[in-house]
Amino acid sequence: MTQSSSVQQVQDFLQLSEQRVQSQSLARNQGFGLLFCLFCVASCIIGTFIGLGYYLPQENTQTTQDPLPCLSPACMRVAEHLSAAMDPFSQRCDYFLFSCKAEMSLNSRARRRGKIMSHNVTRRDELRRRMGSGDGMRTDSGSDTERERDNRSPDRQTALLQAIKEILESPKRNANSSAQKAQMFYNTCMRPNTTLNESIYHAQTLIQQLGDWPVSGSWTQPELNSTLALLMSQYNTFPFFNVYVGPDRNESQNYIQIDQPDFQFPIEWNNQTNRSKFNSQFLRPFFSSCKKLLSLLNISFQCSTQHCAWYMSLSSTLVTNTAPLSYRLSQNLLYHRITIQELQELAPAIDWLSCLQAIFHPVPVNKSDFVLLHNRAYIIYMSQIISKWRDTHEPRGSYPLHTYMIMNLLQTLMPALHTRFLQTMKNFFIATDSENEVVPQWKHCVLQTVKAFDTVISHLIKDHYAGEEAENLISDIYYSIKTKLATLNWQNEDTRDLILNKIKSFTPRLSTNSEFFNQLKFDERFREVIISEKIYFSNYLQMLILQQRMRSRLLSHTPQPHVLSIYPFFSGNDIIIPIGMFVSPQFHSSYPRALNYGMLGTLLAKDLLHLLLPDILSQSETAVLESECVWSRYLTAQKGTSSLFPSQQQEVWVQYSALQVALLSYNTSLWRHPGDTSVSGLSHIHLFLASFTKASCDPDPYRALMPFEPSFLVTVLCANSVNCPKPQTCVDNRSQRHLPELC
Repeated sequence: MTQSSSVQQVQDFLQLSEQRVQSQSLARNQGFGLLFCLFCVASCIIGTFIGLGYYLPQENTQTTQDPLPCLSPACMRVAEHLSAAMDPFSQRCDYFLFSCKAEMSLNSRARRRGKIMSHNVTRRDELRRRMGSGDGMRTDSGSDTERERDNRSPDRQTALLQAIKEILESPKRNANSSAQKAQMFYNTCMRPNTTLNESIYHAQTLIQQLGDWPVSGSWTQPELNSTLALLMSQYNTFPFFNVYVGPDRNESQNYIQIDQPDFQFPIEWNNQTNRSKFNSQFLRPFFSSCKKLLSLLNISFQCSTQHCAWYMSLSSTLVTNTAPLSYRLSQNLLYHRITIQELQELAPAIDWLSCLQAIFHPVPVNKSDFVLLHNRAYIIYMSQIISKWRDTHEPRGSYPLHTYMIMNLLQTLMPALHTRFLQTMKNFFIATDSENEVVPQWKHCVLQTVKAFDTVISHLIKDHYAGEEAENLISDIYYSIKTKLATLNWQNEDTRDLILNKIKSFTPRLSTNSEFFNQLKFDERFREVIISEKIYFSNYLQMLILQQRMRSRLLSHTPQPHVLSIYPFFSGNDIIIPIGMFVSPQFHSSYPRALNYGMLGTLLAKDLLHLLLPDILSQSETAVLESECVWSRYLTAQKGTSSLFPSQQQEVWVQYSALQVALLSYNTSLWRHPGDTSVSGLSHIHLFLASFTKASCDPDPYRALMPFEPSFLVTVLCANSVNCPKPQTCVDNRSQRHLPELC
């Protein structure tokens, strides 16, 4: 296929919606022309055209009146981010020199760029982030580095957390509803108001309910497996191994997954011996912190020394058979399928059936059920160590295994206790992490609330932000992707048919389109959950129980995205679009559609293209030609010569195609509903492209692969194209001569 034919196909693709609009407009005009001839009233001719004409996205078709401005609170907020420098038509001749960094330096508001966060954090990660002074905020005085991050919108993960915060701080919901209980939980987390003595009492009482422990002087010496089952099922504490729920590779069914546990120490991996160990230089500060923690619980110095030594000794022993994820992936140590009966024979020190039945109650668990192991060698070794320590210490009247479990429980309870408990660990975490990240209190409390009320918050996000507009955007983007792919020339017909049939077989859907998110079921499910308006510790214990219930429901349902998910994924024949993508500033149901399609539309198109076509360049020569065309325009503009790596070439095509797809989708929405509002004096295609420019400068996980600012793609798209309000060519600009007409 020649480059000229490829160019012609893409040009046809981009002008598809304009042809639809023009044909419909022509039909209307002919009908009205007949009426005007019949009535022969010139004034009526003019009045009818003015009253019934509608806006076309091209600049050369003028509207009869300016679009109404969007004045919603969401639009007022996003207008602050759409600065004049984001208008791709304000400096047409020099636009190829646009720099996101330069634009930010002109609009300094000291807005810090966030890091992408995972909802599956370890206890050590969570405790480390909670360490800080005052309210947990850094007190930097505003360095130049901070100011360079100023005008960017937050990354998608941080934007989602801020959206959840806004929902939780909105006016209270109906009494006894699941939403109101989520708000109450968040409010008590923000204002715990617990004294040190109250925290000591809460911790001591809870430990006594578990049979107490040797340091108290009198305890009931409970059986190991019964205590372990209680800790895992009621207190979300997994001392010897982790248990969670998730799908197998390439399957839509959920399974029980058993993994190595989290440890509170920095772990070193030896590539020569393929063994792990604790970093010895940090053992002393952790030992000191452990003794201070026990002293807060009124435990004597002698007892605290002995039990901290046991805790650290057993931890350092167990850690030797753990391995980092990268190593386990390379050695195929993940997803080892085994029945619970076989697991019992493999690691007999644990009563696996009783423990798993307690964790997943009321969902039935049987010996014949399959589980997935992610480090089989560790599970065997852990069972051997438990048996050895029990045989060695219990005849002597010491029970270090019970101490170890209680110490793990205290680590779980730490976020709900007085700040003095956190302070005991602060120096240790500062010593082990020179880049200690301090999380604000609101973010910590949002994350805690999400753990308890995951599906409730997903439903609230949909009600608060998304609505029908989200469904329309998903449908339009996917339709436009199919249209785009149909224009490509593939390596052979078999490849073409295989890929296009695969694309057609999938159905994209919003993650809340399920009975799993039914509001009535929410309220019924949380009817017996008691949330205090004042006592955060009791609410925190409720959260731990709710996590167990969520785990049980996941085992009996098909995979669903966590509320903090922000990327589409496959589930059977469905492509699940997480509701967490549809939050401001990238999306809001009150925004002009130009803004939604320009920002989230392009992001969603990129995500879907990455998901559906991870290696498009090896399958379509058109994709190669389009990528080379875009790169040649950039090289000509910059007067440079260089080539792209395959991964960069792939990303150039994906991002340029995402812009094309989003523009076609927006034109489709205009054809369906011609009217749209404006923001910052911009409307329709002009606002769409300005919104894309803004989104292209915001944090993006794909940015590292892009060889230039993605905003340059507007220049490529608009070169001699009727799709843009104004031409992007400059007669006197030598750098733009001899360029391909259209990519």
